[in-house]
Amino acid sequence: MKGPFPGQLLTAVAMDPNNGIYPLAYAIAEAESKDSWTWFLDLLRDDLELPVNANFIFISDRQKGIIPAIAAVFPSVEHRYCVRHIHQNFRLQWRGKAYKDMLWAIATATTVQQFQDKMEEMRLMNPDAHHYLSQIPAVHWTRSHFSGRAKTEVLLNNLCEVFNARLVDGRDKPIIRALEYVREYCMKRIVNVLKVIAKTDGVLTPKAAEHFELVKKHATNLIVQWNGGPKYQVSCNLGERYGEQFVVDVIERTCTCRKWEIRGMPCTHVVATNWDMAANGLKVDIPERWVDECYWLSTWKKVYSYKIGPINGRSMWPRARCSTKLLEPMYHKPVGRPRKMRRKDEMEKEDSMVKDGKLSRKWKKVTCGSCGGKGHNKRRCTGQGSTAAQSS
Repeated sequence: MKGPFPGQLLTAVAMDPNNGIYPLAYAIAEAESKDSWTWFLDLLRDDLELPVNANFIFISDRQKGIIPAIAAVFPSVEHRYCVRHIHQNFRLQWRGKAYKDMLWAIATATTVQQFQDKMEEMRLMNPDAHHYLSQIPAVHWTRSHFSGRAKTEVLLNNLCEVFNARLVDGRDKPIIRALEYVREYCMKRIVNVLKVIAKTDGVLTPKAAEHFELVKKHATNLIVQWNGGPKYQVSCNLGERYGEQFVVDVIERTCTCRKWEIRGMPCTHVVATNWDMAANGLKVDIPERWVDECYWLSTWKKVYSYKIGPINGRSMWPRARCSTKLLEPMYHKPVGRPRKMRRKDEMEKEDSMVKDGKLSRKWKKVTCGSCGGKGHNKRRCTGQGSTAAQSS
């Protein structure tokens, strides 16, 4: 919170079938501690009527309080760590594009063999960096060890970051007004999504259909061989993927590249298999019907069939008959000018310095070509740099 009353806004955000955010719950707590997260997750479990052994997927930034809280409230869930936050800690010791690319190559590997090969490359590059990554259990941050329980390959918790960015203007308001700001935003967002749904046709949601078109485009040059049963061998003899070969099982709906299992959307090998079955006269549905139901347009409509109701103004709110008197939070005047925009970390600053392949001058001090002074250029020079040099 950015106003005079301290606190932290805790949020739980899900992903909808169109790869968008779907806010589930929010609350204001005193701090991001284990007790606050445990209280928040307990209420979330009760509201969603989930059992203790619910097997959902959580992804977080590895904040110290949330890890034990999730383990205590949802002991059976799969907890993923945001790879971006892992890289933030990783780059404190090992900087540079080569380390960053290798880290993401490990995180995006979909098979155990690929994961082991990339980890070996990291070991040869730097044994200390390899040891650091080995201390983080692979089940939490690399696709090769994901269970496939949730039909998504997401590695970032950008969902919460996007939601928080929409609430910037409400975080400096009093607590009740801030909560109302969030509720009204969620209510308006549902209406905006419903307008998009009304204009959408087809089997899949717009984002899923766009991604699936790219998958089908890359499936045209694959070679498919049938074994006479439910399995097909798919290989590639062209381009960068030369030598790749995987097995597709159309009954079990699996591919040994594991992308179909993790993502819930057929990979290029599965699409090529579907086309081969149709070309050989087998009864097979269109490839879009092999996509998991979580990406269907009908599922998207069901998700947004639930609405947030409007409420009356504060003058019409009933008085609570509570024997306990609730005191307002202690007033706290922040030091300095109030900030609304969050502080960018060093990695974000470096990313913002490159635009269209060119190095930006943002976050850099320019040097005057006339006097050699810092902070101004030749057009705005008044000789202040040379004057400072003479006085010294």
